[in-house]
Amino acid sequence: MISYGYHRYPGRLFVVEGTDGSGKSTQLTLLYQWLKSEGYSVFFSEWNSSLLVKDTTRRAKKRRLFTPTTFSLLHATDFADRTERDIIPPLKAGAIVLADRYIYTAFARDVARGCDRTWVRDLYKFAVKPTAAFYFRAPLDVATERIASARPQLKFYEAGMDMGWADDEEESFKIFQGKILDEYDSMRSEFGLTLIDATQPIHTQQRQMREIVGRHLREKLKQKAVPSK
Repeated sequence: MISYGYHRYPGRLFVVEGTDGSGKSTQLTLLYQWLKSEGYSVFFSEWNSSLLVKDTTRRAKKRRLFTPTTFSLLHATDFADRTERDIIPPLKAGAIVLADRYIYTAFARDVARGCDRTWVRDLYKFAVKPTAAFYFRAPLDVATERIASARPQLKFYEAGMDMGWADDEEESFKIFQGKILDEYDSMRSEFGLTLIDATQPIHTQQRQMREIVGRHLREKLKQKAVPSK
């Protein structure tokens, strides 16, 4: 097992993970709004959003050039750029960083596409360990139904069509998400992911999330209050 060390920055890093349709982004948005209302300085980082590789990603997806390995390497480049620009600076300044997907997304998706587990984990050894990582778990049928009702058509790579698992997009998507779900479940104990039942009412999930985040923030204040020797 690869170990990721806690960062020594004064800020706090909270991330959400889960399959497509798990509702994690909704929960992170609600948490962001709550933290801002409480007066905290909050920054947001989203998976696959670095301007450094955005154009390359768009063109490669359009021409369907990605292999599982090149897909993995490009996402790692994206993450490295965002870590340097969007994550570490706010943490150094003592702010809160909220990440919609983190390294565990790569661990789940890339391995589901056939990449070696150890190899993928090695790519992200530079990552700082989150203060807390929430895993919003929705059963496969629930998650896929949410996506199907929200999107008129699945994208090629989103549906895992590059892997040749099925000719039908919806069937391929279900297979892909099932493999991803298995990887997330296997990572819970390995990385200490905090499980949230994503079938619960939205307000119940948010209350659980706020309780855990609030506890970590109170610990930060206690540490500040300890006089230096």
